[in-house]
Amino acid sequence: MFDGYIVVYKFIADLHFYVTGGDDENELILATVLQGFFDAVSLLLRNNVDKRTVLENLDLIFLCIDEIVDGGIILETEANVIAAKVAMRGADADVPLSEQTISQALATAREHLARSLLK
Repeated sequence: MFDGYIVVYKFIADLHFYVTGGDDENELILATVLQGFFDAVSLLLRNNVDKRTVLENLDLIFLCIDEIVDGGIILETEANVIAAKVAMRGADADVPLSEQTISQALATAREHLARSLLK
């Protein structure tokens, strides 16, 4: 506990990974999220998890976080699934700029439609 929050952490080499939750959150779930995030990052960075590599691939790290949590709701904790989704999104970067903007617009429209249907 730290200032009313549950903090789960992991130290690897020169990096510190933290997952925080409210005092009513399950500590085991937070630990599962942290482990899934770390394992996905390890898969994407080919087990070369150090400060330099993480900074060079910060976009992949943010995509991992985006695949794991959305609006405070845990979506996925399985490292292989997270890494596969991030790898798919990273492959979209190879698309030419004119097509990428169309695909991004379609993805955004799809997300908005899904969110409006879930409300």
